Amino acid sequence: MTTSIVTLAPDMDILKASQLLVNHGISGAPVVDDLGNLVGMLTERDCFKITLNAGYFEELGGKVSEFMSRDVETVAPEMSVLDLAELFLRTKYRRYPVILDNRLIGLISRRDTLKAMLDLTPSTAQKD
Repeated sequence: MTTSIVTLAPDMDILKASQLLVNHGISGAPVVDDLGNLVGMLTERDCFKITLNAGYFEELGGKVSEFMSRDVETVAPEMSVLDLAELFLRTKYRRYPVILDNRLIGLISRRDTLKAMLDLTPSTAQKD
């Protein structure tokens, strides 16, 4: 799980948020309120809507809250690696916010989960 994460505010300008995603090389970020409660998720896909409108119609801007996904699937910190792996296999998501007491405490990605699975798998390499 990653605990040092880029978060966005609901009232942040969408173009600024899009640039943050690009600058940090991430495909999405959680949106949190002033208390750290998860209120949504903004992804590159959401940002494409804005950039397309800007390109075609010269309509710029708006707030993150206007474009973020509000129905965010989350996981609990005690979820097992096996359950996470199965969840990633069943869904299209690349990451899940980890929530404790309604607060965002981290993100778990497919890569984090794969690494943990590999760490748990006994090595099949033969030693010379």
